[in-house]
Amino acid sequence: MAWPAMLRWGGSRSPAVPRCAPASPGAAGRASAGSLAPVAPERVQGWQPSPGPDLWLVGAILALTGFGVVMVFSAGAVFAAKTYGDSTHFLKHEAAYAGAGLLAFLLGMRLDYASYRKVTYPLLFLSFALLAVVLKVGPAINGAIRWFRVGSLSFQPSELAKFALVLYLSVLLARKAEKVRDFSMGFLPPLVMTGLFLGLLLKQPDLGTAVIIGVTALGLMFVAGTRTSYIVISVLVAAPLGWKVFITGEAWRMKRILAYLYPWQYRRDIGYQLYESLISVGSGGVWGQGLGQGHQKLFFLPEAHTDFILAVVGEELGLVGVLAVLAAFALLVWRGMRAAMRARDPYGCYLAFGITCLFGLQALVNMCVVLGLLPTKGLPLPLVSYGGTALVMSLFMAGVLANISAPALEPSSSRRWRRWRTRRGRSKNRRHGSDVQVVVEVR
Repeated sequence: MAWPAMLRWGGSRSPAVPRCAPASPGAAGRASAGSLAPVAPERVQGWQPSPGPDLWLVGAILALTGFGVVMVFSAGAVFAAKTYGDSTHFLKHEAAYAGAGLLAFLLGMRLDYASYRKVTYPLLFLSFALLAVVLKVGPAINGAIRWFRVGSLSFQPSELAKFALVLYLSVLLARKAEKVRDFSMGFLPPLVMTGLFLGLLLKQPDLGTAVIIGVTALGLMFVAGTRTSYIVISVLVAAPLGWKVFITGEAWRMKRILAYLYPWQYRRDIGYQLYESLISVGSGGVWGQGLGQGHQKLFFLPEAHTDFILAVVGEELGLVGVLAVLAAFALLVWRGMRAAMRARDPYGCYLAFGITCLFGLQALVNMCVVLGLLPTKGLPLPLVSYGGTALVMSLFMAGVLANISAPALEPSSSRRWRRWRTRRGRSKNRRHGSDVQVVVEVR
């Protein structure tokens, strides 16, 4: 990857400089001007960036959300009619969740992401406490204890925990930019905190979410500049233990592995869901059987409106529909990574990278499970599958990502945007074109 010349110190990147963010202004600015070219004041004052968040990113998020509402109705209408006596039951609930989620999206897009620094630790401790409490008071649903239930409403604390942990890692890694390559200061604290969260998730059990969070945490530490050897060693140490305790240690988990390897032999037992999913996707062909015309959702495919909604997409909209969903997530990940690379500070870079990883990894795992490329896991497709907490929290995190994608604005003559634009702290560091210009004050 080619790095702008303005981000290099003395011709090469310092080991302490984050891999995806500008050099820390506190470290570089106090040292000396070095090889960083100062910015002419007249260039800064005359520059006006295009306002607002990344429209491609916002478009992908809204398109996936709207598509999800339609597909939830198509996949769950028959099941809802038999179970609740109302074929629009899931549609009404999903529309309500989407409405609340869009309000959360607007809130996340309006608030400056720097304001989350103040609530990072309270939110971290709250989510950790909720994960611990749900194990004691939460009801067991399909063998898992993951939800708080109050009447017809439910709340899944792992969705809040994902965002809280990404906030914590972003704050920690941005603050310890000088010590990120040190084992005791830069690697061990985030590793221990991540391990505590993973332990509570695995007790539920929720192996899929634990893997997503673990990989995201390691990815954040990698882009922050942590030694690769530390990451590789931690993975090598954890892999045999995880295989022994969480795969072969439980008979039903081992059966899932066997069903993944030999789906046709276990099609009437543990591999039934995967078997029906493959039939659903394969029967759609290239163009599909038509929206609402699928047959597998007629009580053949379990969880058709939640974890396996992509199988219904494949049957009703065919290969074209599956590729369209894949393209939408690819666009979301691309623009999310672009927002991370263009963030105004390392904290914004890490936060955008972490949120993008959560979306991308979960979508990838869900698609691979539906297509038989990974063992069956209970992970919904972000923004598309039916769900309350997951949809609202996903849209809120998407709003935070959209806020990071918006450039830092100078006073503009546009009255319309002046009323709605995100308020940001003013800084002497500005961007010109695709390069980052850093103003260095030598005192």
